[in-house]
Amino acid sequence: MLKFSTLSRSCHIFHPKSFSDSTLKSETTQELLQTLGFIKRSQAGLFQWLPLGLRSLNKLTGAIRNRMDNDGKAIEVSLSAISSKSLWQTTGRWNNSELFKLKDSKGKQYCLTATCEEDITDLMKNYITSYKDMPITVYQMTRKYRDEIRPRGGLLRGREFLMKDAYSFASNKEDAFATFQKLDDTYNKIFKDLKIPFVSAWADSGDIGGEFSKEFHLIHESGEDTLMSCKHCGDVSTLEMFQSYPEKDGRYMGDVSYKYALTKDHSTLICFYFPKDRQLNWNLALNVMEKDIDPTLRNKSNDHVLEVYQNDNEDIMFSKILRVMDCRLNSKSNFPDFPLKKYLKNNFGQIDDVSIVDAQENEICGKCEEGSLQSFKSIEVGHIFLLGNKYTRPLNVKFVDKENKNDSFVHMGCYGIGVSRLVGAVAELGRDAHGFRWPAIMAPYKVSICTGPNNEESLQRIKQIKSDLLENSTLHLQNDILNQFNEKLGIGAKIKLSHALGIPLCVIVGPKSWPNVEIEARGIRWGKKDQWKKELERRGQDLNWKCTTENEDGIEKHLVPVEHLTEVIDMLLKDM
Repeated sequence: MLKFSTLSRSCHIFHPKSFSDSTLKSETTQELLQTLGFIKRSQAGLFQWLPLGLRSLNKLTGAIRNRMDNDGKAIEVSLSAISSKSLWQTTGRWNNSELFKLKDSKGKQYCLTATCEEDITDLMKNYITSYKDMPITVYQMTRKYRDEIRPRGGLLRGREFLMKDAYSFASNKEDAFATFQKLDDTYNKIFKDLKIPFVSAWADSGDIGGEFSKEFHLIHESGEDTLMSCKHCGDVSTLEMFQSYPEKDGRYMGDVSYKYALTKDHSTLICFYFPKDRQLNWNLALNVMEKDIDPTLRNKSNDHVLEVYQNDNEDIMFSKILRVMDCRLNSKSNFPDFPLKKYLKNNFGQIDDVSIVDAQENEICGKCEEGSLQSFKSIEVGHIFLLGNKYTRPLNVKFVDKENKNDSFVHMGCYGIGVSRLVGAVAELGRDAHGFRWPAIMAPYKVSICTGPNNEESLQRIKQIKSDLLENSTLHLQNDILNQFNEKLGIGAKIKLSHALGIPLCVIVGPKSWPNVEIEARGIRWGKKDQWKKELERRGQDLNWKCTTENEDGIEKHLVPVEHLTEVIDMLLKDM
């Protein structure tokens, strides 16, 4: 059992007194974040951010802000976390069961914002009056609130979370789409800056709405989402959006499930038929019907849909019925009895050979119709939407166009990154049996300096190394070097603690090896894995730099004279 009470005197109360090897291996990622002093759970789905976690969180927000300002050309604002009921009623979203709702002393109702489409639209209508005011993008990084019934996964699904949400405003579809593409590119740059493996996938717009959307995911087996990709064309989409075909059509011989729906005017009963062992894909069903389906009946029972259909049509015999058959079915499939006995065959239509169920591995890609599909689990960390007029129309946000007319609605887009969720996801992605492995850009510290007893000689060596790193490093390591540990810790315990916290490089100053210094490299190289090896081959002899071991735990051990330490650290950190 490794015992310690502090990393430094200034924040010792926030760090645990002990942790063990079994703790590092057995605890969930969210438990380990608490054990090592990054966060502290206060209630289900609610967390306090401690100094280490706040350092990582602030570094992440800084990286995001840099790209939003410089590449996204966005303007930062900060909106209130309390939103009026009237706004949400206007857009039809007040009845959302995940909103935290409250009243003031006068009985007026509000909610804590889970997202800010209503508030930002209401704000910007005061400043957008002409087409000359657009396109414009604004963003914020603030806490959001969601009344999760069963919050789980720690930071991955909390009831309070930090989010970066941006909103674009344009005078026409072309400019709106151009901004969407620019923010898509900005998001790609943000995740590339973090040097973590990510994919973007076309996705369902869900309750936010809009014309189309894209999600950003980290690939990990613990994720709640499923992505599908084609081995031939490389297309990646969420399960809700991916169309697939069986290797051979119409081979299913088992029982058939069905789902009833109505057209928007309730004049036609739509009967979707699909294999019982498959899940109806609502997006594919909508596409078959060109979105002419009443969405309010989506989650209603078949009996309820039939009742509405019969009530809204005077004579069912003369009403229209449309059967939509999944391409996996055939005449020998076991169809259920049709509930309506009286209808005219002339009013009975059928659509065949369409795919209306969730895709499965090894089926054929619906886009290229050549490649087979593979699936993988992932953690969603970002989502961007092209909204069109979904919010500006009900909130009456118009502008004066080039013809001096004031009858056009502003076109919107929205762009979110779950910042605190991303911290939890990266922690999950990079942890191992020794603790966390953060990308350098997110690590609470980039370098730790570990030595033996704090005698005068050791303290002078640490001072010398830190001074050189601060003055000569090209990576600006100011405030990024951890060199103060609990005085009671030995050098082995300090190294173990540094590794557990996920600090990419641990500089070990041992009395026997001085003036040579050992570096243990713990950071993960997801991108250019061999770049440091090329630098070692090119400059190793001149710097007297040697890589002594690269053990099975993924910890490289380097040996370098102290006068060349800064150069080697800079080269190692660039890939982490």
